[in-house]
Amino acid sequence: MATTTLFQFPPTYNFPPFFTPQPNTNTRQAQLQKWSSLIQAWCRHHRQYRLSLVEAVDSPLFHNAALRKRLDLREARDVIDWMVKSEEEGGGGRRAEWIDSSSSGSQGPKSVAWIWWRRPEEWADVLVDWVEGTGQKGAVLTVYELVQGEATVSQEFHGMDNDVMLKALSVLAKRGKAHVFGSEGQEGVKFF
Repeated sequence: MATTTLFQFPPTYNFPPFFTPQPNTNTRQAQLQKWSSLIQAWCRHHRQYRLSLVEAVDSPLFHNAALRKRLDLREARDVIDWMVKSEEEGGGGRRAEWIDSSSSGSQGPKSVAWIWWRRPEEWADVLVDWVEGTGQKGAVLTVYELVQGEATVSQEFHGMDNDVMLKALSVLAKRGKAHVFGSEGQEGVKFF
C-alpha cells in the first residue's frame, strides 16, 4: 500500500558524512542509530515490511541524488546487521531480521530483511488492543480478514504483510491469547 504524501527526510540525510562510515566508535554508533531510525521511518511511511537491499541502494532511502552520496550494498548490509543485534550486543534493538534467501527468492544471503518499525511483539500488543476494543474475544477470523477485511480498514495493521501478521499471531499464541490453525495460505485465528 503506497502513500501519497512525500517522505520527510531528517536533517542528517543532507549532511555528506552521514553516508560515510565513521571511524570513531561513539560517532559510528550514533550514525548507525540515525540510519536505523531513518530506515524504520521510511518503511513505516511506505507501509513496507520487507526491504530488498539490492533495490533499496538505488532508491532515495540510500541514495541522496542532490548530494551525489549513497550507501553501497556492503554498507547497507552493515547497517541492517547492526539493526538485527539486540542492545545488549551493541546493536539496534532487533529492529531488523534477515530473511532466509531460500524463502525470499533473493539473490543471496543478506539481501532481503524484515524491517521492524514495530516488532512482532509490538504488533501483538496492537492486535490485543483491537481485539479487546472491538469485542473480538472468542471470535474466529481468518488472517485474510485481519489483513484485508473491512473491519480493520482503520487499523494500522490493515494491509500488513501476511508473514508479519503470522509472526504477531504466533506471539499471541505463545502468550495464550490466541490459537492459530489451518494450512498455509488459509490460516485462521481464535482470540482468547
